[in-house]
Amino acid sequence: MTNITRRGFFQQASLFTAGGLALSGALPGLVTKRAHAQPIPDWLALTNEPALEPELPIIDPHHHLWDRPNNRYMLEDLLEDTSTHNVRQTVFVECTSMYRADGPEELRVVGETEFVQGVAAKSASGGYGEMRAATGIVGSANLRLGDRVAAVLEAQIAASPQRFRGIRHRAAWADRSVLPNQRADSPEHILLDPDFRKGYAHLRTYGLSFEGWLYHTHIADLTDLAKAFPDTIIIFNHLGGPIGVGNYAGRRDEVFAAWKPAVAELASCPNVVAKVGGIQMVVNGYGWHEQDRPPTSDELLAANRDWYNYTIDQFGPDRCMFESNFPVDKLSCSYTVLWNQFKKLTRGFSADERAAMFHDTAKRVYRLPLV
Repeated sequence: MTNITRRGFFQQASLFTAGGLALSGALPGLVTKRAHAQPIPDWLALTNEPALEPELPIIDPHHHLWDRPNNRYMLEDLLEDTSTHNVRQTVFVECTSMYRADGPEELRVVGETEFVQGVAAKSASGGYGEMRAATGIVGSANLRLGDRVAAVLEAQIAASPQRFRGIRHRAAWADRSVLPNQRADSPEHILLDPDFRKGYAHLRTYGLSFEGWLYHTHIADLTDLAKAFPDTIIIFNHLGGPIGVGNYAGRRDEVFAAWKPAVAELASCPNVVAKVGGIQMVVNGYGWHEQDRPPTSDELLAANRDWYNYTIDQFGPDRCMFESNFPVDKLSCSYTVLWNQFKKLTRGFSADERAAMFHDTAKRVYRLPLV
């Protein structure tokens, strides 16, 4: 593949990850063919590393599945990516996938859980290897429905009673230099909205956790939510989404300085745990996709180490879990390289601390089975 072709592809991918489905708040009806660009296998193969410590048990607590025109990431793709490391289980997180085409609008999100429940059952048959995909499922629900969201939560649980674990209602708002396709009526502070909080209160009733996906500019909103509902577990996604594009391009040190106290305050809430990873999206501004070859694990670690270490220092290993965010982060690096950097990062940690971050925290927080 020529450099021109590769960069032309990633011009599309940049739009995808900065303003579309790459967990920044995609909206049904605004998804376009351009927004479903895929990673390039030939480019990813240019950086080839063997998996380090291939026996170390891993639970990957954050990945997606979808089957869309010219873009699919299904069980066989996940199995191929995870095959070099000892991934025992995974947790699926909502991605606007396979919503129902009809029926009440608020219940269409249940189609995603039905879809993933089928994939999980397929994996659990044992016919696809020892790894068990989607032993935990995080779906979506419009928490701004207030008390009316209870029926949606019940339908989600009914669709996967043994696997459904939580809700993600995305709160990733940014200015139009970052999200050019963001709807004009998207609320900037949705986590503070009274209707949202009325719906959020029902999560505790059903024993569900909440995935906090936002950008670094709004971490304080998540902290406020955590303090207002101390009995609900919050999983802090993608290190709070430090932005590195648009008006934040070239300001990484400034963003890091603003991010640190916000994360420290959030970590003071005992009901919050952190996913460590998810910052290889184009919106994070590293520009890996613009290079002639993808980064090595050493290059990834050099770029990410300060963010990772600060998060682990604030939350502690027993409240941290490494994540892949695949296939979104696959636009920047391979699965093998990504997890190699986590293994290199933790070489100085104890065996128990490493077990927590690679496996045990995710197992505990998502109440996963023994596998």
